[in-house]
Amino acid sequence: MSEPIRLARPDVGGAELAAVADVLASGQLTMGPQVAAFEAALARAVGTQDAVAVSSGTAAIHLALLALRIGPSDEVIVPAYTFPATANAVELCGARAVLVDVDPETFLVRPELVADAVTPRTRAVLAVHLFGRPVAWEELQTVVPQEVALVEDAAGALGARYRGTPCGALGLLACLSFHPRKIVTTGEGGAVTTDEAELAAAVRRLRHHGIAAGTTVDISSPGFNYRLPDVLCALGIPQLERLEGLLQARERVAGWYTERLEHFVGVPSADEGDRHGWQAYVVALDRRDEALAGLRAEGIEAQIGTYAVNQLTAYRDRGAFPGADAAFARALALPFATSTTEDEVDRVTAALARYA
Repeated sequence: MSEPIRLARPDVGGAELAAVADVLASGQLTMGPQVAAFEAALARAVGTQDAVAVSSGTAAIHLALLALRIGPSDEVIVPAYTFPATANAVELCGARAVLVDVDPETFLVRPELVADAVTPRTRAVLAVHLFGRPVAWEELQTVVPQEVALVEDAAGALGARYRGTPCGALGLLACLSFHPRKIVTTGEGGAVTTDEAELAAAVRRLRHHGIAAGTTVDISSPGFNYRLPDVLCALGIPQLERLEGLLQARERVAGWYTERLEHFVGVPSADEGDRHGWQAYVVALDRRDEALAGLRAEGIEAQIGTYAVNQLTAYRDRGAFPGADAAFARALALPFATSTTEDEVDRVTAALARYA
């Protein structure tokens, strides 16, 4: 019986263990110096003036929208094919998530349909760099009115670049995730990046019960406990220091897959001049469900790409989205990590070829 091949494996080792041990020895597990150090390293990596660490990528989207004062009677445009957290965060602000269809080949939102979805109530567009592939940002900027905020859902796009600019530095705000399937992980965690000092301050206040920096005796408006503790920030700092190496390792594994698969399934790529972030390696094939079951039967962990949000009970009233439906039916995430070996890729592709 062959050894199982896992869907994802975080790239953590001695440096992370030592960093966490130092925090444990210090006795200051939260609200300490490692949070600021992690935020500074992240801002440098993305190229923004500020980064605010929070407890998850979902918390990052929620707080980014609240910092923009989005609430009841407002609309936020969201791709119909994305992880549900993107739409959920909008609804949890009291606003309405307006779904827009995607290109079933790229899995990304179609800018021309975003233009059609803008109404006088539209306050923001959540542009998702899904699986690490950058959105066509300039096209999106062209069709979105200036008063509508462009916010990146860059949960899987740390390290990705749109025409040389890092994802996370394109929008008014950007939201990242450090879940174990991401290129940099803190176990659970997220961040908001921005060049706007007032927005960064608002996110910091909202993540800490509404308490503003330097004022511990008053709260002007209520907030949340969305803090990311020092012990988890310490886990992420050594990974940020070797972000480029982590991305190159994933590019190598993606290259092995593409070389073997490009002639019989749809393989992921980025537009010319862009750099894919390779959060996941997601292919498209007609017999997706059979392939998923077959790979799992052979000890190969695989997963659907992500969700057609319009098919979820909470969002079934939002209309028909054939692109999202097609993407959902055909997308398959393959085992993918910096440590994935070429032998493992050979085994996965041989198994997948039976369903092409």
